[in-house]
Amino acid sequence: MPPTKRYWLMKSEPTSFSINDLMKAPSQTTCWDGVRNYQARNFMRDMAVGDQILFYHSNTDPPAVMGIAEVVTTAYIDPTQFDKTDSHYDPESKPAQPRWEMVDIKYVRKFSHPLSLDQLRKESTLKGMVLLRKGSRLSVQPVSPLEWKYILSLAR
Repeated sequence: MPPTKRYWLMKSEPTSFSINDLMKAPSQTTCWDGVRNYQARNFMRDMAVGDQILFYHSNTDPPAVMGIAEVVTTAYIDPTQFDKTDSHYDPESKPAQPRWEMVDIKYVRKFSHPLSLDQLRKESTLKGMVLLRKGSRLSVQPVSPLEWKYILSLAR
């Protein structure tokens, strides 16, 4: 029996990397590097090829779900942790014991209208969503199948 498809939300500041940047990337694919939170890293370790992602613009006005991407590789070592010239360098991480991993994602589609954080907060169906929990700052987080379907219905 094939594994069940899972759903995720990945946050990016649009001034660093937006859904439009993903659309313009070679083959509309990029690595999702620089995650430096253990829980977010562990969620990426749980990702499987074919899992679907809500691409979320954070630290912008308004923050919003912008569209959909898809996981195209399972987690692998993030080389930026070893690069002293990279902003994601981690002096505590060693090649023999790497701490950080990344996945590759591919653009699927952009929503015709962004789904703002304020709009999502008004939806009782989404009240338990990780994104909407007080203090939730994870850049990678799970989305339930019910939340996924509901958000797609809002995007229509």
